[in-house]
Amino acid sequence: MGIETDVRNLATDMGREVGTAGHDDARGYILDRLHDMGIAPYLPGGFEASYSSNDQEFCNLLGVLPGEGPSLPPVLLGAHYDAVEGTPGADDNAAAVAVLLEVAGILGQERLPRSVIVAFFDAEEPPNFLSPSMGSIRCFEDQLLGPVHAAVIMDLVGHDVPIPGLGDLLFVVGLESNEGLGEVIQSCPVDPDIRIVPTLNRYVGDLSDHHVFRQNEVPYLFLTCATWQHYHQPTDTPDKLNYPKVEAISRYLAGLTVEICSNLLAGEFEGY
Repeated sequence: MGIETDVRNLATDMGREVGTAGHDDARGYILDRLHDMGIAPYLPGGFEASYSSNDQEFCNLLGVLPGEGPSLPPVLLGAHYDAVEGTPGADDNAAAVAVLLEVAGILGQERLPRSVIVAFFDAEEPPNFLSPSMGSIRCFEDQLLGPVHAAVIMDLVGHDVPIPGLGDLLFVVGLESNEGLGEVIQSCPVDPDIRIVPTLNRYVGDLSDHHVFRQNEVPYLFLTCATWQHYHQPTDTPDKLNYPKVEAISRYLAGLTVEICSNLLAGEFEGY
């Protein structure tokens, strides 16, 4: 399997709106990939962390890569797998799901100082966005077995930034959440196929699943290429994406995760 294959299998004409057959197929596809890769479930009952809200059923998918220090709080890597109604959702957010699967495979070969949770969140899109039914909120409040060291969230990581000469940019948002994250960014090698723009969440706001971590003062980063002309449109199809860029982002995230695992992040939340 590869990133483009994952995107094309997830971003079909069926869509992935919560409650649809396409949404169920996407969940099954991710579960099959996790099983095939030998990823361990995070919860004792398996990968599926089901919940209900307003008489509707939802399901987060949670795996874990065990680290050498099981008593240390884990790092969480997250991306939502649902899509807005009427769209294939290639960039939003099949690309990030594919990156998360790729990074899980890369980190599975590493000796990590602490464990890493790979979280595929449900119900990020409207009408669940920033509501009690949002998957990342339910995960944080009801499904995590303990505190997390830091969270790295991805959304809209599949496309070129639509500005001439700046297509290879990746925005890394949330540097203000912990002083140690600045050290992490400086020490993490950057793939030559992308350029990193570290910035502050207060400039852009809580645009995705990092919201609940910021609210609860957990160090976080949000990786995104920002919005573009196909955002929340039926034209958000797999052929529009820049796969070499997505692959570079996956390599960058793998290295970033290793650096975060090794940094104590001992500073105060937003304390500098």
